Amino acid sequence: MKTLLNIIWLVLSGFWLFIGYMVAALIMCVLIVTIPWGIAAARIGVYALWPFGKTVVDTPNAGVASLLGNVVWVILAGWWIALEHLLSGIALCITIIGIPFGIANFKLIPVALMPLGKQIVDTP
Repeated sequence: MKTLLNIIWLVLSGFWLFIGYMVAALIMCVLIVTIPWGIAAARIGVYALWPFGKTVVDTPNAGVASLLGNVVWVILAGWWIALEHLLSGIALCITIIGIPFGIANFKLIPVALMPLGKQIVDTP
C-alpha cells in the first residue's frame, strides 16, 4: 500500500515538491554560510519525493547551532513553507481520496518549519 501511495504522490505532487526543494537547496549551497540550510532543503526534498513509509525524528546530538539555525530558518522561510503545506493538506483532505496525501503534507510541516536537527527514517 505504501508503494502505491508513493507512486500516486510522486505523479501528482511529489515530483514538483522535490524539484522545488532541490532548486532551493542548490541556491542555498552557493554561499558557504547557507550550506546547512541547503543540505536541510535537499533532505526535505528527498522526503517529499517518497514520504509514505518514512517519518521525521529529532537528532539526539543536535546542539545550539541547529537551534539558532532553525530560528533563522523560521523567520526567513520556514513559516511560509509550513503554511503552504498546511493549506495544501487542508485542500487535499476535502475529498476522501485526498486524505492520505493531505496527511503526507501535514507530516512535512514540522520538518519544513524547523529542518535542522532532524533525521528522516523508515517507519517500522
